[in-house]
Amino acid sequence: MTEKEIAELRRHCRPDRSGITHVRGCYVNDAGEIVSQFDQSLAMMTQEESEKFMNLLRKSLSGTAGKNLIDIAFATQQVVDSEEHRLLMTLRASALEDEEAVQALFQRCISAAELEGSYLILLACDRYDVPFRGRDGAEQEDGGEVFTYLLCSICPVKQTKPALSYHISENEFRERAMEYLVSAPEVGFLFPAFDERTANIYNALLYTRDTSQSRQSLIDALFRTPAPMPAQEQRETFQSVLGQSLGEECSLEVVQSVHEQLCGLIQEHKESHEEQPLTISKKTVQQVLSGCGVSEEKTLDFAREFDQAFGEDADLSPKNLVDAGQLEVKTPDVTIKVDPERGDLIHTEVIRGVKYILIRADQGVEVNGVAISIGEEE
Repeated sequence: MTEKEIAELRRHCRPDRSGITHVRGCYVNDAGEIVSQFDQSLAMMTQEESEKFMNLLRKSLSGTAGKNLIDIAFATQQVVDSEEHRLLMTLRASALEDEEAVQALFQRCISAAELEGSYLILLACDRYDVPFRGRDGAEQEDGGEVFTYLLCSICPVKQTKPALSYHISENEFRERAMEYLVSAPEVGFLFPAFDERTANIYNALLYTRDTSQSRQSLIDALFRTPAPMPAQEQRETFQSVLGQSLGEECSLEVVQSVHEQLCGLIQEHKESHEEQPLTISKKTVQQVLSGCGVSEEKTLDFAREFDQAFGEDADLSPKNLVDAGQLEVKTPDVTIKVDPERGDLIHTEVIRGVKYILIRADQGVEVNGVAISIGEEE
């Protein structure tokens, strides 16, 4: 799914817009036991309550595509005949009225959620009358397409500590008992995917708050398909491949150049308003390496290690490989963070046989918040 398609669904998923009539819930304790279940009508809730439920569900459509929101693809045979796909289709077709299917999904989530403490599973089914969009991008009322989908959020439930609380009506402070508060979801999913503004039953969308987690157990339980490499692991693996393959040719200037070029691609893609996600191949990085003087031998070494780490012909999102907001230089004892646009302020040098990282500091130097002066050259 594209970021534009995700944003469209997120805007729709509000009490005054969505077609969600009720929410199914399952509260699970820290031992993995079901404490209670509910099926609540949004119409019977107060406005504040319905907004809070919808906000928790909508959070499963938040974050960055490719990082927090991960495309999950079913094999053709799974769509034709598989237990996991059949369960999701049954839930969707029955609008969560098939009790056996609802309980089966809850049990699959419980068996693989891997969350510490107690948590709440929220499940809803929505019908979205997709408006027609003209060539100019303007939406019209009657689109003729109805997108029916499931939305699930798995939210930690945290205990508050007893404390003093102010009661306005009595103008007194009294003890507040321990409470159980629902937090934003750690993981969730959308099925089917909303591709090209229509239902794609061959795909789902997984949400994870923590981009370092693969969520393989939950993906196995719900979709029975390999989990993509988490965004944080992609970055760490790319950094390792770059450093190990280039060896002595992996200089500060080379790494800066790779960072700048990838950040430039991200910015160009953003300014072009291109809907399709931006991806790069190993050839893109090889061209950058060749352009900054890396030998052909080392660029070929990079290609081989790239294939081993990510697979041949893998395409990766540059957003997962670099932090466009900062350039970080790190030693075992010191970490320096630099605005990527001011990479010219930093360079390396060997002085009397000792290796140094040098930072130009003409003005505005502070230590622990205290402005310091640097003496004039003698």
